[in-house]
Amino acid sequence: MTRKTVRIAMNGVTGRMGYRQHLVRSILALRDQGGLGLGDGTVLWPEPILLGRREHALREIADRHGLEHVSTDVDAVLADDSVDIYFDSQVTSAREEAVRKAIAAGKHIYTEKPTATGLDGALALARLAHAKGVKHGVVQDKIFLPGLLKLKRLIDGGFFGRILSVRGEFGYWVFEGDWQPAQRPSWNYRAEDGGGIVVDMFPHWEYVLHELFGRVKSVQALATTHIPQRWDEQGKPYDATADDAAYGIFELEGGAIAQINSSWAVRVNRDELVEFQVDGTEGSAVAGLRNCRVQHRSATPKPVWNPDVPATEVFREQWQEVPDNGDFDNGFKAQWELFLRHVHADTPYHWDLLAGARGVQLAELGLKSSAEGRRIDVPEIAL
Repeated sequence: MTRKTVRIAMNGVTGRMGYRQHLVRSILALRDQGGLGLGDGTVLWPEPILLGRREHALREIADRHGLEHVSTDVDAVLADDSVDIYFDSQVTSAREEAVRKAIAAGKHIYTEKPTATGLDGALALARLAHAKGVKHGVVQDKIFLPGLLKLKRLIDGGFFGRILSVRGEFGYWVFEGDWQPAQRPSWNYRAEDGGGIVVDMFPHWEYVLHELFGRVKSVQALATTHIPQRWDEQGKPYDATADDAAYGIFELEGGAIAQINSSWAVRVNRDELVEFQVDGTEGSAVAGLRNCRVQHRSATPKPVWNPDVPATEVFREQWQEVPDNGDFDNGFKAQWELFLRHVHADTPYHWDLLAGARGVQLAELGLKSSAEGRRIDVPEIAL
């Protein structure tokens, strides 16, 4: 067995997602399992370099997990020839410049989304990476979650027949920050800092719809700010200038229609924080992060609308749970493994910066649709 060290510059690990999902649940989890085997006797050993602006916070994380390398000097780390991969989970407004520098330094790129604050910047990154010849990937974690993997299994097996529609509900109540601390950072609610639920979530919806059902051909959206004032991490009130809810209708290639509601101002009355109902001519399914339930055409009841009498059927009990039929790893870790194999074994990988640019495009057009009050076509983009 040959152990090959892969040095990964991880920028943004002091943030919730960068720390919990990418460092702890992905990179450190790979180390805990002894590395990533490539199947040819080679085992990749990830060696993270923690990057950020606050050295004391980086060192606290490093000490907690027995890590050695921290730095606040991004340029110096990028100039180090021993660094293989640059990973970015910073705030959106800082990402484009840092990824651009990493590409220029010849590093392979793996980044959170959105990849830039606008389509022009996102496409420029994809073209620069392609021209430089570096490998590049964008986090698209939702399609690696158990519930959506089960949903894809149903699609691939022809369960639905012709898919007619997709209905998505996402969100939860994010506390304003006055009498209970907010669950999300305050910059999420300031447009000037790159915040907003459209910018945050429409890139997710783009790849979920694209991967499972077909390319988004048009978008009609209404974005709004339901909670106009919030309180920041220091307990100071501030004006929420970014949208905290968005209601979108997406026309898909192949004819299906998707309708997805996204909100940080909704209380949860569903089984999971996100659920997708897919209806087809032969059957329907409701998929969340982990679970998936189905109702086949042959088992569909025949309800009759009668508002004068109480409902006699418990509709939720008429659905069947889809079995796991396998083990599901953490979705973030699963995609990290695929990207590391892509970098070091040249295995196929298509969740790249161009895919990330499609997400930025949909967010940009969604905001334009909301501002102009009309449906907007989504043109195909290319390098």
